[in-house]
Amino acid sequence: MTRKQTMADRIREVLLHGRWIANTNYRDQIEHLTWQQATYKIGNLNSIAALTFHVNYYLAGLIKVFQGGALEIRDKYSFDLPPIRSATDWNKLVAEFLANAAEFARQVETMEDHTLDQPFVDEKYGTYLRNIEGVIEHAYYHLGQISLLKKMILEAGE
Repeated sequence: MTRKQTMADRIREVLLHGRWIANTNYRDQIEHLTWQQATYKIGNLNSIAALTFHVNYYLAGLIKVFQGGALEIRDKYSFDLPPIRSATDWNKLVAEFLANAAEFARQVETMEDHTLDQPFVDEKYGTYLRNIEGVIEHAYYHLGQISLLKKMILEAGE
């Protein structure tokens, strides 16, 4: 198996359909939540919707780079979740997230294997491989948060 295939499989594992590392994935955690559950705030913690937006923000930004565009994403905007006031708003975010997750994996899978060792936009950002691995690690970090929040929300009967 090539490195690019391994990376694509790991992306799908955490975002779309895996169970190996965390025994869950983003799709399982977010797909059947109501918009009220997704936006429910526990203290000063981020909501599930905010965390979903945050991870999706990076996926969308990196997809643009993979397609030849500029790196335009900035950390300071990564939690700028537009208001979610209905099931339509939440379902739109979930659909966009799932589409970007699938596209991100597809982009990695179709990359030339040698591209993984190339500088990502600027040498200060490391290689493509380092950035793809960073997306996977970042996704698992927030998946743990989402899983805990979901348990707390469901136990509270929200």
